[in-house]
Amino acid sequence: MRAFTEPLTQLQGYEELEQAVQKTEGVILVSGCIDAVKPHIVYSVHNGSGNRIIVTFHEQKAKELLEEYRFFDKNVAYYPAKDILFYQSDIRGNVLTSERINALKMMAEEKECTIITTFDGLMNPMPAPEKFIQAVKKISVGDTVELNGLTRHLVELGYEKNYQAETMGEFSVRGGIIDIFPLTEETPFRIELWGDEVDSIRSFDPESQRSIENLEEIYIYPACELVLTEEERRNGVARIQKEAEKTAEKFRKEMKTEEAYRIKSMADQIAEETMEYGITAGLDAYLSYFCEERVSLLDYLKKEDSIVFLDETVRTIERGQSTETEFSESMKQRLEKGYILPGQMRELFSYKEILAQINQRRCVAMVALDMKCNQLNIKDRIAIESRTVNPYNNSFELLVKDLKRYKKNGYRMILLSSSRTRAKRLAEDLMNEELPAFYSEDFDRVLSPGEIMTGYGKVKKGYEYPAVKFVVISESDIFGSEKKKKKRHRMYEGEKIASFTDLNIGDYVVHENHGLGIYRGIEKIEVDKTVKDYIKIEYAGGGNLYILATQLELIQKYAGADAKKPKLNKLGGQEWNKTKTKVRGAVKEIAGDLVRLYAVRQSERGFAYGPDTVWQREFEEMFPFEETEDQDLAIEATKKDMESTKIMDRLICGDVGYGKTEIAIRAAFKAVQDGKQVAFLVPTTILAQQHYNNFVQRMKDFPVNIDLLCRFRSAGEQKKTLEQLKKGQVDIVIGTHRLLSKDVVFKDLGLLMIDEEQRFGVTHKEKIKQLKNNIDVLTLTATPIPRTLHMSLIGIRDMSVLEEPPMDRIPIQTYVMEYNEELVREAISRELARGGQAYYVYNRVKEIADVAAKIAELVPEANVAYAHGQMKETELENIMYKFINGEIDVLVSTTIIETGLDISNVNTMIIHDADNMGLSQLYQLRGRVGRSNRTAYAFLMYKRDKMLKEVAEKRLAA
Repeated sequence: MRAFTEPLTQLQGYEELEQAVQKTEGVILVSGCIDAVKPHIVYSVHNGSGNRIIVTFHEQKAKELLEEYRFFDKNVAYYPAKDILFYQSDIRGNVLTSERINALKMMAEEKECTIITTFDGLMNPMPAPEKFIQAVKKISVGDTVELNGLTRHLVELGYEKNYQAETMGEFSVRGGIIDIFPLTEETPFRIELWGDEVDSIRSFDPESQRSIENLEEIYIYPACELVLTEEERRNGVARIQKEAEKTAEKFRKEMKTEEAYRIKSMADQIAEETMEYGITAGLDAYLSYFCEERVSLLDYLKKEDSIVFLDETVRTIERGQSTETEFSESMKQRLEKGYILPGQMRELFSYKEILAQINQRRCVAMVALDMKCNQLNIKDRIAIESRTVNPYNNSFELLVKDLKRYKKNGYRMILLSSSRTRAKRLAEDLMNEELPAFYSEDFDRVLSPGEIMTGYGKVKKGYEYPAVKFVVISESDIFGSEKKKKKRHRMYEGEKIASFTDLNIGDYVVHENHGLGIYRGIEKIEVDKTVKDYIKIEYAGGGNLYILATQLELIQKYAGADAKKPKLNKLGGQEWNKTKTKVRGAVKEIAGDLVRLYAVRQSERGFAYGPDTVWQREFEEMFPFEETEDQDLAIEATKKDMESTKIMDRLICGDVGYGKTEIAIRAAFKAVQDGKQVAFLVPTTILAQQHYNNFVQRMKDFPVNIDLLCRFRSAGEQKKTLEQLKKGQVDIVIGTHRLLSKDVVFKDLGLLMIDEEQRFGVTHKEKIKQLKNNIDVLTLTATPIPRTLHMSLIGIRDMSVLEEPPMDRIPIQTYVMEYNEELVREAISRELARGGQAYYVYNRVKEIADVAAKIAELVPEANVAYAHGQMKETELENIMYKFINGEIDVLVSTTIIETGLDISNVNTMIIHDADNMGLSQLYQLRGRVGRSNRTAYAFLMYKRDKMLKEVAEKRLAA
């Protein structure tokens, strides 16, 4: 990286900084540090001489610094703060734990590294670093391993034993084969034993189970931060029970029987889970009872060979102060209600304790302007001169003009792009302008004055050091947006969640072997001295069928064509078999008709679009994100269909936010390039408006006329749009079923795009069929109707599947816990504090207004509204429109939100009575949040003191 570090050595302020860092223990305040130069300065200072820790004020800022710093050094990790307020949940995701363990692993390996965290991350107490290092298990080929001992050790390390090690934090044992999926690895390990000797170790793909690489040795890092011996567990539990008894006695004297019962029950539950079942997950919330020595993250780095970098000093310290205040107030209220033990008030270091540690270390405080800060022990003040690069707003002429000026003044210039192809093309374009530009990936090459290097890499914003005549220009400076960097490895996911339909007592259900019956609930039945949950189904004649709750996939909820009561089948009768035979015949006939219909479509010749134009390539390069592999394949397949004479009929299947709209936008742009009109049919007014906004934003720099046909447009505006469509003056029209009206006439329609086809009624679908005649069709869906999907699978329709999430999508933090008003208030308040919005899912229409009023009472600063499917369409649309526009902070809703809208600002969801919902429904609901690069939270709550049925517990744990 000498191309970047060498110019700094000539900067006066930088030389002073390097000298001060070597000799000063205390804080050096460096002013003139704009955001753009901070990763550059951190990397350059003390380079090659030790570890660095960057402390900032917000998790989003930490993640931005992480992305930018990776350009300079890949050995960097983000250490997130623990959410102590929500750590007393029954089940929670391991994403946060995985990130923390990865950071600890990086420090434990004793290689030079950089850790990025927030101030509250430093305030989390942790076990001593020696305890973490001692817990790491090394296994080599040829080692002697006692299987039962290894199994016990893995449980102590926080791993969960399962049938298969499908997700991080799990392990499985089958004979002499042990599969382990550490939190620190992208793929699991498989250890094969020959007797007690390790015969082989290899990594493998958890989906295909195929081996990836043979290994000689592996290191298994803990799956939790708190690794306890049996004695430590026993002593910790004894302390908890002693304090719980003391606290319960105090409550009883105050006549607070409910609080006394609650605190005692909590302690008993911890004792049972910890001592009888060896469960350590969640004990982090009781660290002071199990660990006598508690340290902060700073103690994991040696003073003599590490530097602390404080970002935006005042805001970062304020983050510590606000965290302490929020923690103290919230925990005090819980203590009074018996939700926590008194010792849990110590589960956070004070911000002053952390500041005292920082003041005793070598620290660089990076600020834009010189300032006073009485809380820091400032030993030296240094100023450097830096400034941001002016944006070029996609003007190549302005860029060339500036580069020629820089060249004339003897500047060294580096231009960075997140695409090698674009970086190479940029060098060629600059050479055509008689500028001395060249492409290189050798950033160790020191540039000469007047030279221009283009390279592959990403920085969010360019910067300049005028004193040493050095400038870095980013892709976002040139084009106004930056591409998201592609991950080097595609993430492995576990098997997809199986889906089943929710049931209520009295619902009609269909068993695949016995036919139509009535669901009568779940009963506990003892068989062979084992009590299990069985589903009871009543049939005609009083017959009852019992099937295991775990075999729920054998039944489905009955869905009839009308509201008439269906006729029940008899157990053991032949009527059901006759019905199935009739249906098979009818399905075969319909399938024949469909095949003939699509055969005619495929035999007819359609319009063949030309190859991509220069405009098409420029338009696609302006997409501000890196395409996923699935997107690239889908775009390529769609264009290939359009350029052939075959009439396109392609289905794009992928979850909301996975990039279907961008594929549609590019297909529409291609059609317009060849003079064809495009119609985009969507099921709701809100979706039509969202798509219209997206299309207009993407095509704003090109002469494409886009219009909207829906209820949001007046009669006069609609009439004008219809006239322009007929004359060919509208290139792309987006609308609801209004597009299917007789008065909608196109001059030359070439492409029909349909979003969520399954949400249109039978009448609309018949009109869609007429519209499809001899034109290309692109269908987008998150949940395809079975017939549509089946036609794609058997080849009648072409299909592209988007399974890969966007590059910057952050996994959702999921917590399963008892309903607690204090936690509901806390979760919503936190989301509002960061400028976001929240969903509260309550699935009973009768009481939803009362629940909304209760939420408004809990969080008075929030604007709360409610929505459900029994509202008038216009009323529901108006509420959703206000929610999308940010006028509503919290939407209390039934499960109508489980499909459809993509609202990136909604990143907290609370699901009331989550145990009453199906697995598929929970999965869909949870997917409504986490659609941006912010951390999203899903709280799955069940009634207090409710005993969960076996099947409900499995659903929530999935």
